[in-house]
Amino acid sequence: MSELGPEDFQRDLLRWSETLASIARTGMGFTQSLYERERYEEVLHVASDIKAASEEAIEVRREQDHFVQEWMENIGEGVPGYVTPKVAVGAIVGNDNGEILLMKRADSGIWLYPTGWADVGYSPAEVAMKEVHEETGIECEVLELLGVVDGMRMGFSRFGMYMLLFRCRATGGSLSGHPLETADVGWFGRDNLPSPAAGVQWWGPMAFNAIDGKHTGATFDAPRQPVWRQGDN
Repeated sequence: MSELGPEDFQRDLLRWSETLASIARTGMGFTQSLYERERYEEVLHVASDIKAASEEAIEVRREQDHFVQEWMENIGEGVPGYVTPKVAVGAIVGNDNGEILLMKRADSGIWLYPTGWADVGYSPAEVAMKEVHEETGIECEVLELLGVVDGMRMGFSRFGMYMLLFRCRATGGSLSGHPLETADVGWFGRDNLPSPAAGVQWWGPMAFNAIDGKHTGATFDAPRQPVWRQGDN
């Protein structure tokens, strides 16, 4: 087994914290027992301690009670209370020149392919098309699913999130960034990608292989061996 570095350990702390919090919140959503609710709330406090320890390690300091309050405010009853990862949808859009469509986020100044949260009432592919048009002004068609990845495992998020990534082809429109979400948009070749670009080491080769028509099948996170926590059951 390879030795974990500090960043890997911080990610594990965040993952363990969010997993504990999800289990506790789901339990609170289904139980009517006051005793069980008290036990689950105590688990939330433990999860907040773990998260605070990780956040301090990466120089982000917040009160543990804030984490608990945040989790408690998002507890539903029954099925709505079953905590699952949020779903984001991304689009790798290519053009006839072999370039990729990227946008510069207004909030962070980071360059990335168009992406957004999945909306109820739309299929994932429809979300991809919608996000591309809203954020860049480009119209596209969806060609294939490139991958499904765990955002927490990849280090993209501090909470449970799955990213569905689609390959798309531009069909029309003109570059026009969203006035609130986008600071800039553009087409870029593999040798002139803008900086800073988030996660380009991961998505760059895959994106340009897809744009070049080199189909390699959808990527996904390989199951850990043994699958986490299953060995204790």
